[in-house]
Amino acid sequence: MTAPAFLSGAAEAGSGSATHTVPAARVVQAARAVPATRTAVTERWTTQTLAPGVTVRTGALLHPDAKHSWTVTVQAPSKTRWTSDDPDAPMTWAEVATHRWADETARKLQRAGLRPRVESVQWPRYADTPHGLMGYRVRVGHFATQEEAKKAAQDVIAAGFHTTASWTGYDIQEPADRQNIHVAVIDPKTFEGTVEATHDGDVTRRETTSAVARKLNSLVGVNGGFFVLSTADGVPGTMSGIGAYQGELESMAAGSRSALLIEDGGRGIRIADVTSTVTARSGKASYHIQGINRVPGTVRDCGRPGSTPSELPWQDVTCQLADDMVQFTTAFQANLPTGPGVQVVLDAAGRVVSVGTRGGRVPVGGHVLQGIGRAADWLTAHAKSSSRIQVGEVVRTAEGRRVALDDDDSIVSAAPTLVKDGRIDIDAAAEGVIDPEYTSFGYAWANVRQPRTLAGIDGRGRLLLATVDGRLKNGSEGFTIYEAATFMKSLGAVQAMNLDGGGSTAMAVNGTLVNNPSDAAGERPVGDTVQVLPSKY
Repeated sequence: MTAPAFLSGAAEAGSGSATHTVPAARVVQAARAVPATRTAVTERWTTQTLAPGVTVRTGALLHPDAKHSWTVTVQAPSKTRWTSDDPDAPMTWAEVATHRWADETARKLQRAGLRPRVESVQWPRYADTPHGLMGYRVRVGHFATQEEAKKAAQDVIAAGFHTTASWTGYDIQEPADRQNIHVAVIDPKTFEGTVEATHDGDVTRRETTSAVARKLNSLVGVNGGFFVLSTADGVPGTMSGIGAYQGELESMAAGSRSALLIEDGGRGIRIADVTSTVTARSGKASYHIQGINRVPGTVRDCGRPGSTPSELPWQDVTCQLADDMVQFTTAFQANLPTGPGVQVVLDAAGRVVSVGTRGGRVPVGGHVLQGIGRAADWLTAHAKSSSRIQVGEVVRTAEGRRVALDDDDSIVSAAPTLVKDGRIDIDAAAEGVIDPEYTSFGYAWANVRQPRTLAGIDGRGRLLLATVDGRLKNGSEGFTIYEAATFMKSLGAVQAMNLDGGGSTAMAVNGTLVNNPSDAAGERPVGDTVQVLPSKY
């Protein structure tokens, strides 16, 4: 593999910044964008063959000339549409704000005896956001350690400002010191085993990627899609986007978002934006089911018709549905949610077994419908003893093509799309990972270097699974979303997408964790994973 072009300079065109310590009156001049300085990149790669058609490449991409430090970033008060309990979610304060705010902030800091600098920040070249200037940030000082930066921040706080200690190596405008990467390449034309997404049999249980890999004797495993972490957002472990395992749909799509479709045990692999529709029918009457295996009324990452405050997908935001019907399958092995509404227990043939209050467990071989609001009224009217309610499921691509699910097919989803038809094509706003109207939303999630897990398909039809460590684990700073797209394209990906990242990023090889997860507690238990399994014969 050769170094991606971005690794020899700024990570993307149009992302330059100016960094100056200036009198407040000269903030405008100081904030003009200038080209980033190009530096040499050093690569170190090793390759391990695990089976015919399965290799893992381990690399470190280094910029020996990059000079980074800790600094104090002044944060601007920011209006946000939502709150979140997710530890990887963006901060409620904005790092980037208007020129007026930067100008006034610089003046006040100077009057307090400090020497602020103003930096311009450009929009990454997403397909569906503005291009050019995003805004300005204000910083103070350069420090060797985070502790020194935090100590210096006390003077900024005393001047009346909200701050955070920032590592300049996370900034898109300059090359990273180090990026530690693992890339698994699986060739379905040669590999005799299978590839599958799995929730390890219970959608309510979180498990580490490496533990699932050991249990399944996996050659390679990576973490999969977005999932619920907090009880405030639903049932921990359940997926917040579409998930299908062994041909069974176990969660529904959050709007139209990227999905990795693994068909015929990995013989066919593709990436597409998909939607899902599930309908309950009783005679000629029907009602749209809006969720599978989640708490009625609670929609993590939004994206369902009728959900508030948005029917569009929004990352790390929990929406509400007043009128909601949810199906529970046998993969939901915890106690069922309780609360107002109606519950209908169905057998394998869809025949009504019981109607009553919400709670209990999903019976073996059966499934359960829970409804609140108008959905509860519909169930009360149509779920009669020994009557039948049939549930139909349809998954479609954004182009309207139906996705058929057989028992050797699986789906794992996240966001956003990174590469499409061989070109970088990041639909960040459409998939709800940033918000052009509120630049604080998703800024740290998308535009700051973070640990990432990525999936792609190259021109030879090979599956690419990649991880990059971040948050300075072993010195690695991670990728921005745009860097992730550029990197996948450099591998030859013609299709690529972002999977769950941050503290969830993990890769296991032969059951052993090979990357350095960023959570202080170590490898994070996740919802679903993608596993590359050896032939059983």
